[in-house]
Amino acid sequence: MRLRRMLIGMSQERLGELLGLTFQQVQKYEKGVNRIGAGRLFEVSRILNVPIDYFYEGVNGQIVGQSHASPQATPPIMEFVSSGEGLQLSLAFMRIKDVKVRKRMLELVKSLADDDEPTELQ
Repeated sequence: MRLRRMLIGMSQERLGELLGLTFQQVQKYEKGVNRIGAGRLFEVSRILNVPIDYFYEGVNGQIVGQSHASPQATPPIMEFVSSGEGLQLSLAFMRIKDVKVRKRMLELVKSLADDDEPTELQ
C-alpha cells in the first residue's frame, strides 16, 4: 500500500482523507500494525487505482496461517524501495538514459557503500 501511494505521489494525509481516516490510521495499515479488512482494501485499491490483487502479489503458495507476515519478514529490497529516499533514487536512476552514465552511477554508489556485505546481484 505504501509503495503504491508513494509511486503516485499521494500523502498519508490525503489517503486518510479519502478513506475517512487519520493519517495515523493509514500509517498503522502501512506498517502492518492494524489489519486491513476486505472492504477497506477494496476502497484503497480503488483510490490508488490498482486492481485488488495488486496487494496479493507473491501470496501464491503461502500456507494458511502464515499470511500475517511480521515486519521483519519484509525483504530488504522492498523495504528500501518503499522508503522515501529509495523510491526517489530508483525513479531518478530509471530516468538516466545513457547506459555508461548509469554504470558509472552504480560504481559510485558501490564505492560509497559499506563493504560489509557483498552487493553483486548480476
